[in-house]
Amino acid sequence: MRRTTECELQRGGICAIIATLLLSASVTLAAGNNPKPGSSAFDLDGRAVDPFAATNAAATVLVFVACECPIANRYAPEIRRMHEKFSPRGARFWMVYADPDATAEEIRKHVREFSLPGEALRDPRHALARKSKAKITPEGAVFDARGRLAYHGRIDDRVVDFGKERSAPTQRDLHDAIEAVLAGRKPRKASTAAVGCRIPELR
Repeated sequence: MRRTTECELQRGGICAIIATLLLSASVTLAAGNNPKPGSSAFDLDGRAVDPFAATNAAATVLVFVACECPIANRYAPEIRRMHEKFSPRGARFWMVYADPDATAEEIRKHVREFSLPGEALRDPRHALARKSKAKITPEGAVFDARGRLAYHGRIDDRVVDFGKERSAPTQRDLHDAIEAVLAGRKPRKASTAAVGCRIPELR
């Protein structure tokens, strides 16, 4: 039997090191392509989605809604109007469902029933809610083209308090914030208090 030389042992050690490095790199790349649950939001087919990855979006608008929130549901027509006005100008809209118990089928049914625009996302670990500082549905968040939070809060001031509404809003906060960001300005208000259904806390 041929004796293994010291040189061959050294080469074997180098090969083992290279193999370990290649394996580590492949694991890192795989982790980047498939984020761990809790590190991202997901579409209704379960794929991880980064709503800020669209490089052509002049503004990213996240609207936090819920299947069983009557106040959020009454805002569906206004959400559609803003989408129709601003999406041709480069605003990208996402409907975000932060209730971890909401299933994909329930969300699909809700989107159909209320004709909600944009794309629906599940946010079961509140990755987007934290980034947007959202606590309530309905609540909107506007990010500029560089992904910086420019506004978060109510859609408008039509709902004054529970059981108390104006016939028409006097301030259209989310609308005005989107308008400002698309024009390259800071919104007049960076945040407002929303009235609605509290986003469930994580268990």
